[in-house]
Amino acid sequence: MARVKLDDIAKSAGVSKATVSNALNNRKGVGKETKDRIIEIAKELGYNKTSSSTSKAPKSIRIIMYKKHGYVVSDTPFFSNLLEGIQKECRDEGYEMMISHLSRNEENYKEIINDISNDNSSGYLILATEMIEEDLNDFDLLNKPVVLLDSFFKNRDYDQVVIDNYSASYKGTQRLIEKGHKNIGYLHSSVYINNFYYRKLGFEDAIKESGIRINEDYQFRLEPTIEGSYQQMREILMTQKPELPTSFFADNDIIAFGAVKALKEYGVKIPEEVSVIGFDDMPYCEICEPKMSTVKVHKQYLGEVAVKRLIEKIELDDRVNQKIEISTELVERNSIKKIDD
Repeated sequence: MARVKLDDIAKSAGVSKATVSNALNNRKGVGKETKDRIIEIAKELGYNKTSSSTSKAPKSIRIIMYKKHGYVVSDTPFFSNLLEGIQKECRDEGYEMMISHLSRNEENYKEIINDISNDNSSGYLILATEMIEEDLNDFDLLNKPVVLLDSFFKNRDYDQVVIDNYSASYKGTQRLIEKGHKNIGYLHSSVYINNFYYRKLGFEDAIKESGIRINEDYQFRLEPTIEGSYQQMREILMTQKPELPTSFFADNDIIAFGAVKALKEYGVKIPEEVSVIGFDDMPYCEICEPKMSTVKVHKQYLGEVAVKRLIEKIELDDRVNQKIEISTELVERNSIKKIDD
């Protein structure tokens, strides 16, 4: 007798396979009446959960914390909150969370990937923040469900869960324009990651569409660490003595914090002379002086959605790839000043 599959139950119940899986695994999101009906149909069809292929698989997810250079992926509140969201969703869904830290510079890098590919986890969640497209080639051998987190690769057939970087920076830049700013600068990371690339595109499009000229002299490339951005901005100010714009949009809060420290030491008043918007909404934004306006990233939710998607792929054998963008919100505090005409 053929084994009863979730598809069979879904067809009989007139619901989706995901709804069947949620009902049989006692998850939220399914009404009691629907859940009871699904369980009854499963019994009638002879569904045996313990003999299903999904139940044989170990209930564990391996998180691969990939580092190419380590300038961005580090021990910061952003990645701590992201991991909290991942851990919470794994726990809620009954999955063990395992973490592997993988550095591209390790001598036995490919050996480690090979060992990971032969582990007993059910699927892989890869933190792809510092990846470029070519780095994914080494992971093509993974023969279990994979979801990429926090980076977008338009030419690769992977499930991807990312921040809506383009729209976020577009809206943040628009806010500066609404406040009357016409001389708008950009604090850009000197280290490339995909997220920063799309943020800069959003910034540039917002400027162009408003009819304002993009001034390259107002764009400064800084290391994406607090100390690095501070030292480099300080050096630029002291040696080049550049003309400054009335506002800056920054690739992230860390770059903004370092640059603001240097600007204040140079005698620039924030926001009276120069306004600043960061990106991420790190806790320091609330306690620095002035309090930092920023783009809020829902970091825990980002992690939760990535785990949900991976579990769908594991339990439902879902082979259609999805690219999911998580929206942000602009949090306006005290680092932006309105410019009167």
